Amino acid sequence: MTPPDPQALLDWYDRHRRVLPWRAPPGRRSDPYAVWLSEIMLQQTTVPAVKSYFEKFLALWPGVEDLAAAPVDDVMKAWAGLGYYSRARNLHACAQRVARDHGGRFPDTEEVLRALPGIGPYTAAAIASIAFERRAVVVDGNVERVVSRLFAIPEPMPKAKPLIKEAAARIWPQDRSGDFAQALMDLGSSLCSPRRPACSLCPFQGACAASAAGQAELYPVKAPKAERPSRAGAAFFLERADGAVLVRTRPPKGLLGGMTEIPGSPWSGDFDLGRALDHAPAPARWARLPGVVEHVFTHFSLRLTVFRAGARAGAKAPEGYRWALKGDLDGEALPSVMRKIVAHARAQGED
Repeated sequence: MTPPDPQALLDWYDRHRRVLPWRAPPGRRSDPYAVWLSEIMLQQTTVPAVKSYFEKFLALWPGVEDLAAAPVDDVMKAWAGLGYYSRARNLHACAQRVARDHGGRFPDTEEVLRALPGIGPYTAAAIASIAFERRAVVVDGNVERVVSRLFAIPEPMPKAKPLIKEAAARIWPQDRSGDFAQALMDLGSSLCSPRRPACSLCPFQGACAASAAGQAELYPVKAPKAERPSRAGAAFFLERADGAVLVRTRPPKGLLGGMTEIPGSPWSGDFDLGRALDHAPAPARWARLPGVVEHVFTHFSLRLTVFRAGARAGAKAPEGYRWALKGDLDGEALPSVMRKIVAHARAQGED
């Protein structure tokens, strides 16, 4: 079997590269700000979901110093719906650090990049390689799939991760490092797909051990998936006669940190629905709405029972809460699960 030829992949990339809003056209230098912003957004998120957010952020904050000067609440609002909200807080903190400590210019080495908030080994390698053409080995999920198949790496994930990176380093070229990284990503997102990969069209076909064995779909080898635990809780949708809705801001640390939420109970595996009203934010004539709101987080699934009540116009918010005025709620930094609660409460209120 012939060894993988990096040039064969680069030739394929020159013909088939994806056009993406953060990707520099052929022959032009990548913008480090665009590379960084896209890589942070793409963590745990798909390319189609990120495109509109990326374009919105660039329209609001064209450069890193613009983003650094923005109020963090505005950044959280613009991020709402993209998930993994600690990324948004770190994004803002990183922009401030780059503006303050690096004169508004991103550092060009992995070591210095990794010292910035929210930038781990993968993101540092991606920025160094794509934006600055450093020879940095960039391994995301698509690259893991391509390389694990090329070398038929038998260890299950995540144990295989360091072995995959070592294997990738063996074929990583000195020149066009950024293009090679993006070529591997494009190959994994198109031909080398998780199911039914198009091996006959792949520039690495003659060098791929898994394809030669007819076992490409077996890689990367996956460890048995642990069962996702479930949690439950209650949410309280309180609406004033003037249309304002009671909300609060979650603590900056932890799940959904710094985001706006509809008040609710703690979420637990042994939630007692019979005592749900103990967690209500204010005395009111709470009515339990039919059905539940379901949401899946990375590490657990959630079922929320929603209670709804009304309050008189002009009622003051309890301590720690505030009113989102009518028409302003959609502009709040509401994560997806909270938007589901609002939609559920409003749909039931229309019945």
